[in-house]
Amino acid sequence: MSKARLMDGTSLARQMVERAGKRATHLTEQTGTAPCLATVLVGEDPASVTYVRMKQNRCRKAGIASRQVTLPAATTTGELVGTLEALSTDPGVHGILLQHPVGEHIDERAAFEAIAPGKDVDGVTFASFATMSFGLPGFVSCTPGGIMRLLDEYGVDPSGKRAVVVGRSAILGKPVGMLLLARDATVTYCHSRTRDLSAAVREADVVVAAVGRPRLIRGQDIKPGAVVIDAGYNAGHVGDVDFDSAVERASLITPVPGGVGPMTIATLLEQTVDAAARQLGLPGV
Repeated sequence: MSKARLMDGTSLARQMVERAGKRATHLTEQTGTAPCLATVLVGEDPASVTYVRMKQNRCRKAGIASRQVTLPAATTTGELVGTLEALSTDPGVHGILLQHPVGEHIDERAAFEAIAPGKDVDGVTFASFATMSFGLPGFVSCTPGGIMRLLDEYGVDPSGKRAVVVGRSAILGKPVGMLLLARDATVTYCHSRTRDLSAAVREADVVVAAVGRPRLIRGQDIKPGAVVIDAGYNAGHVGDVDFDSAVERASLITPVPGGVGPMTIATLLEQTVDAAARQLGLPGV
């Protein structure tokens, strides 16, 4: 069997950002208002600071205004909630991103729920999860949404396929499973307490690794011809899949980096333009 074909998230994301940029420019010309994404950062975690800077750069390239709100690491849940509620009612802000982690002393869920659903362009609220699960209009969680776009780009129809999601986080594992289920896949969730994970993975036509453990999924456990989506990112640019062995058995596989990561940011920018268009009364733009 030949090696798997790489799913190039970088290239697809570039196309998505270019399209979002054209829509943002048109929206700005039509209304005099540029789409605006507000990013809220608590503390100065180096990785988070880097991610925020990268998102701001992408916004700039796409003609999307960005507003950064940086709060001290000692910020309380109440203070963070107040900041997010203020942004939610600010007509100059169309999308809100709370960069996580926010610190163990903060109730992250309470913070997420302070974001107005119409500005939840990162897809982290209860409302977004519900609309995602029921297939209603709303915003998808960005990484799961990016994964589905990658599957579509490479002609992978989940209908009737067995999909195994390794990971159950509220913003990645759970929502990507719901999106796959909505596309008629038969979905199995696996996690840290799953007995015989290898056996479950061996049954999968589509594997989504999203557990945050380097090289957890080994090539020997990949069903020949399966599609492998590695949504993990660990120190040393290592994913949750042992790429070198998995590439020998899969038909399609995402590299780390360059696979899922760029799609996350592209989806965020696309949804920011969507949010602005709705709020400015031009949903068709």
